[in-house]
Amino acid sequence: MTTEFATRLMTSTDAGRLKEIVDLSFSRFLGFFAIRSLYDEGQVLVSETQQTVVGFAKLIEFYVGGVKFGCILWIAVHPQFRRKGVATALLNAGTMRLRAEGAKAVFASVQRKNTASLSVFYGQGFRKTGFVELWRLFRWRSFEFYGDIWHAPGEIVLMQD
Repeated sequence: MTTEFATRLMTSTDAGRLKEIVDLSFSRFLGFFAIRSLYDEGQVLVSETQQTVVGFAKLIEFYVGGVKFGCILWIAVHPQFRRKGVATALLNAGTMRLRAEGAKAVFASVQRKNTASLSVFYGQGFRKTGFVELWRLFRWRSFEFYGDIWHAPGEIVLMQD
């Protein structure tokens, strides 16, 4: 039997479950920022099955030099529901939503040791983007870009253009 997952926007009733998923998915340090970001500007998509939230993706939009871009800021799936296509579905829904709202490209930054996340992103057409390519795109605004996507030490930048 296959499980059906639906994707929708987060509501206030999802808060407790999202905190649980964050606690199970991120270190305390990263979890602190993930929880805070859920209530900042941007959108949060959740995946649910049988009225239970099983994962989420935080989406943000930003402008560099007057051009609109999107970012999948956080993506996490409850451990019991990993390897079932939830992260891929959230990534695709988030990317489509950001593109529909005018994003020229969609970015993400992922811990370089997180092979599971990297596999999902690479499988959906994201590619590693280094500083030189970002410099070509943004010039001096590259530093603004890193701040916009919450780039942290140990992470690599991914891009789908």
